[in-house]
Amino acid sequence: MLVVSKINNYYGKQHVLRDLSLDIGEESVGLFGPNGAGKTTLVNAILGIARPASGTITFLERPIHHLATHRIIRLGISVVPQGRELFPIMSVRGNLEAGAAYVPNGRGSIDERLNTVFAMFPVLESRSRQLAGTLSGGEQRMLAIARAMMANPRFLMLDEPSLGLQPSLVADVFRKLREIKKMTSVFVAEQNVYQALKAVDRGYVIENGRIVLDGTAEDLSGNDHIRKSYLGL
Repeated sequence: MLVVSKINNYYGKQHVLRDLSLDIGEESVGLFGPNGAGKTTLVNAILGIARPASGTITFLERPIHHLATHRIIRLGISVVPQGRELFPIMSVRGNLEAGAAYVPNGRGSIDERLNTVFAMFPVLESRSRQLAGTLSGGEQRMLAIARAMMANPRFLMLDEPSLGLQPSLVADVFRKLREIKKMTSVFVAEQNVYQALKAVDRGYVIENGRIVLDGTAEDLSGNDHIRKSYLGL
């Protein structure tokens, strides 16, 4: 579905992604690594925000690394950004409707998509008239995920969905991702390897802009490097 092939990205003179390659099919895939490893840069490269200096990115066998971000999103890619980036003075329902309004896959079925996300996140239905900015941090994260799902994406990316959440809410987020992966392909960039490995089928480990390890969730859970460096075991 999505193939990243030998991309290189720079911020000024800093070489951030180095000949990075990975592929994601109809599955749930994690990207794990420390701060500064290049996780968000890769998400932004896929979205067309940080264009690769070299290499290619294809989605559904179509090159997208040269496309503008709005065109990439219209192909069926949705993102939950690290900072949530909700519209705080709009209602919960207004934020959700905005997630579908400008995307072909979502625009024609807003009511149907609302029913789907309300079934997945009942708290959002009960607070549909509440201003998004007055929700708790965990509820705002759920709203950001639900808004991305309103576009009826073929491919959903999440950048550090557990960031800033208390442990019980982190577990809730990843439980929801296990449900979502039944509906669409999922790519999650995450530092919380312990929780994320429960929600993905496969994973890649990125360090200093390079993929250093990949495997099934089960294989990575038992890998000595993962256990020592990321699980504290």
